[in-house]
Amino acid sequence: MSPEEQRTSPTERFRLDDKVVLITGASSGLGAGFARAVAAVGGTLVLAARRDEQLESVAREIRDQGSTVMTHRTDVASLDQCENVVRAAVDEFGRVDVLINNAGVGPAGGALREDPAVFRSTIEINLSGVYWMSRACAPHMPPGSSIVNIASVLGSMGSRFPQAGYSASKAGVLGLTRDLAQQWSLRRGIRVNALCPGYFESEITGGEGTDALHALVSDGSILQRFGEQEELDSALLFLASPASSYMTGASLVVDGGLSAIV
Repeated sequence: MSPEEQRTSPTERFRLDDKVVLITGASSGLGAGFARAVAAVGGTLVLAARRDEQLESVAREIRDQGSTVMTHRTDVASLDQCENVVRAAVDEFGRVDVLINNAGVGPAGGALREDPAVFRSTIEINLSGVYWMSRACAPHMPPGSSIVNIASVLGSMGSRFPQAGYSASKAGVLGLTRDLAQQWSLRRGIRVNALCPGYFESEITGGEGTDALHALVSDGSILQRFGEQEELDSALLFLASPASSYMTGASLVVDGGLSAIV
């Protein structure tokens, strides 16, 4: 076979056939969308979240399309629960090839009025949870594996709303991404990158304040709109798959030009 025949086509490099992909926060929003996208490119799914009923609903939908899906109730703020879901995945499939650290919360409120318990919880879920899950998975990830941490554009730019805990946690995720990439990419063959969304339709961006958020994005970004799930899915699949094999310790921003306008 010639080198040209051996070379993988660009589109094939985005495939995740026979790869075991663990996604946290997969019961709704961006996480559920990521699960559907991974299934569409052949991945075997391990879906983790705190809400059993919603999680099983997403899994049932994807199973109906012919994909293999396992679910496990998991609170990523608990190291024990992170280790439990990884153990269950390894018992079932033998390994984890891709970890997508998506679980997160996004409370807003003035720093002098915010309940300290809310701040602590935000850090525990958004930052500590990424660390616990990554640490639990790494020993079971073969060379060539990938970790994708879902950070935020607000990890590297100021929020126009009071979100101290959220912004601090996402900035921490970017630092953690760089450090784990340095520790594991050569030694273990695990690439670690961050995906930094701007504003997309999700539970975090819904509810009270939605109109103000849409106005902010309309006035303060180049594309002047919220992103669509599939526009983020493409970036997620790039980082998760061999398509990004020369990337580690990097942060990929998908924000419609929000961070380009000062």
